[in-house]
Amino acid sequence: MTQPPPTDQVRTIDRDELWAKIGRGDRFRRVMALNEWAFRAKHIPGSEHFNTPEELFASLEPQDEIVVYCTSPECHSSIALYWALLEAGFDNVRRYSGGLTDWEAAGLPLEGDWVSAAT
Repeated sequence: MTQPPPTDQVRTIDRDELWAKIGRGDRFRRVMALNEWAFRAKHIPGSEHFNTPEELFASLEPQDEIVVYCTSPECHSSIALYWALLEAGFDNVRRYSGGLTDWEAAGLPLEGDWVSAAT
């Protein structure tokens, strides 16, 4: 069994930089690495979700700037997605390791069914 790639080699983006990019209207792809149910429940505004690797690779372009995220620093879904994208030839990929937990704790906006129900 092969060992997973080390997480300390993952290029990251922090909450403040991500929020600034959204605020400026920068063109980049936000990809949530969790399942469809979690995506429908809540996600960072403007995020995308893909049900299969085929959908993902058909929708993204190798030159896209991509930020992947999941729940929290301990969540490995975004790390796995990060490495899968790099292996497929996507060079401009970063991970928002804080994920939904960090984003929500800062009081930043979210979209999704649970967000609408809570307001």
